[in-house]
Amino acid sequence: MMERTANPDPRPSAARIDLPLVTLNLTDVERETMEVDVLIVGGGPAGLASAIRIAQLAAERGETPSVLLLEKAHAFGAHQVSGGVMDPRALVELLPDADLAAIPASTPATRDGFWYLTKGRALRAPIVPPMFVNKGKRIVSLSQVCRWMAERLESIGGVDIFAGFAADHLLYDGTRVVGVQTRDQGVDRSGKPKPNYEPGYDIRAKVSIIGDGVRGNLTKELVHRLALEGSNPQVYATGVKEIWRVAEDRHEEGTVIHTVGWPLDASQFGGGWIYHLPDRLVSVGHVVGLDAADPLLDPHRKFQEFKTHPAVRAVLEGGELVEYGAKAIPEGGWYSIPRLAVDGALLVGDAAGLLNGQKLKGIHLAMKSGMLAAEVALDALARGDVSAEALAPYEAAVRSSYIGEDLRKTRNVHQVMAHGRWMGMARVGIQWLTGGRDWADAMPGNADHEGYETLAEHYGTQDPPRPDPRGYDGTLTFDKLTDVYNSGAAHAEDQPSHLVVLDTNICRDRCTTEYGNPCVQFCPANVYEWVDGDLKLNPSNCVHCKTCDIRDPYEIIYWVPPEGGGGPRQTYT
Repeated sequence: MMERTANPDPRPSAARIDLPLVTLNLTDVERETMEVDVLIVGGGPAGLASAIRIAQLAAERGETPSVLLLEKAHAFGAHQVSGGVMDPRALVELLPDADLAAIPASTPATRDGFWYLTKGRALRAPIVPPMFVNKGKRIVSLSQVCRWMAERLESIGGVDIFAGFAADHLLYDGTRVVGVQTRDQGVDRSGKPKPNYEPGYDIRAKVSIIGDGVRGNLTKELVHRLALEGSNPQVYATGVKEIWRVAEDRHEEGTVIHTVGWPLDASQFGGGWIYHLPDRLVSVGHVVGLDAADPLLDPHRKFQEFKTHPAVRAVLEGGELVEYGAKAIPEGGWYSIPRLAVDGALLVGDAAGLLNGQKLKGIHLAMKSGMLAAEVALDALARGDVSAEALAPYEAAVRSSYIGEDLRKTRNVHQVMAHGRWMGMARVGIQWLTGGRDWADAMPGNADHEGYETLAEHYGTQDPPRPDPRGYDGTLTFDKLTDVYNSGAAHAEDQPSHLVVLDTNICRDRCTTEYGNPCVQFCPANVYEWVDGDLKLNPSNCVHCKTCDIRDPYEIIYWVPPEGGGGPRQTYT
């Protein structure tokens, strides 16, 4: 049956707590075992780059390691969401002979803009801040980039690919990672096997390269189990975006716009973007930090408000919605990076927190980390030693590469932005000039849920605002269910909920009065509803953003993978 071991004292706290293992797999089931040399978990840019680099190196050296790439989506790219303006340097390094112009739905960035938004005006900066200059970059659809990379991998060969298989949990021998167990298929919502039941595999590997994305369930488990945390806790924002096809006269291919200001108040971290792709496609999105004090923060609503700004409306009006996506973003930076190498395993990409939150760029850092992991893993295999000590050169390589250079320069950005927009922007400017230093270095940070205020603290005696969810026009602005439909999200209905709430009594007895059930607001997919005094879950709506796993004030919501192949089906995000 499902193992759900509750946290004995769920509360907002700065103290480290022991996390339970939450698995949806059946116990006492005979499982097939697969043995491989290298297991790569996650078919995002980090995992794909790692697989391609291993295949290249193995061919160069005349080696034949057994390599398996595991991807939970039904197809590569289907679960990928990004802004996305990509620095192409890692992809050029990985595939120097490839024509990047052949990547579908991509174009060079040719013009930048930076807007400060008030409710009714867009104040356009005469000089774009240097961190928002994108000369030499490409505007891309990350889902298309990953599809394109997967095709390159297949043409090289040497790597087995399992798409539609989710990793339920890690396998250990003591503290050594020895592989993963994949998710059972064909379990009903009560945890019983259906006629089509297929137990997950035990995939045992000498080295596991873990790229399970932002707040990945494997990474979360591993970091806490082995105490790998960085000096600061990881912090996050949630990005909500749509792809539009706009009118010809409103399309400016290659244009990149970033915004700050409205609809966020000065205490909230975040901003918006408008990226003009080819074929009249426009990526429009908005990011908000999950450390916001407002317990009723709703990233989806903030995004819908953002689109009503006259300057944004002017781009979208007369166009049509094509696709929707949402994703948490690791914003902590240099001091939030966990230890990256342990006995038998390496962390790569967003799972490792390798993203430059100041520039909102991480695709090239993810790819580079995957390449470095591949090189170190093959060297360790050749020596017959995959201990943490043997894999430690990976961490050194990450920190000495342009990944480390990028993140060192922005190492204190999120910490100062926590003090509010105006003070934060002034200090970020100083940091830009000083190479990342502030009045003190190694500035401390706090976990997102510690930024919460209760309803009473934030709203006092006033009734908190409860916007009418019907207040969308269906043309420019959309409710959550409409956007979920446009994400292509699909899950088998009769399966255990992959959103696991460890203690629903807390929802009823404490959260209602203390925080007003914020999961109803912060989820951008209408997974959580409060109906007749109780919590109702709609896990089939989930777009796999991980916001709930991060922003829950009591840390009792766990996101674990649904059956393989379930989830959003992205094409252009």
